Amino acid sequence: MKRYTTFEEIDRDLKYLRLKSQIDLEEVKLGLTQSRETISETFSPINLIANTFGAIIKRAFVLKVVDKLIGIKPVKKKEYND
Repeated sequence: MKRYTTFEEIDRDLKYLRLKSQIDLEEVKLGLTQSRETISETFSPINLIANTFGAIIKRAFVLKVVDKLIGIKPVKKKEYND
């Protein structure tokens, strides 16, 4: 525990702690603002649609590349007459 010898030391530390508290509060506000912006960007309708189409296109491209490399063709179903 720190021992103070003058009131000036106490006042200086109190001022420091008040400023530190204000800085911490501003950092929390900034973090909330950034989180809010990130969430609104992530869940905007345009981004959701773009991400969905991007995933579909990526999957189709990967399947096409794998098909070209391996050469596996899809099996067609034949109907048998009894």
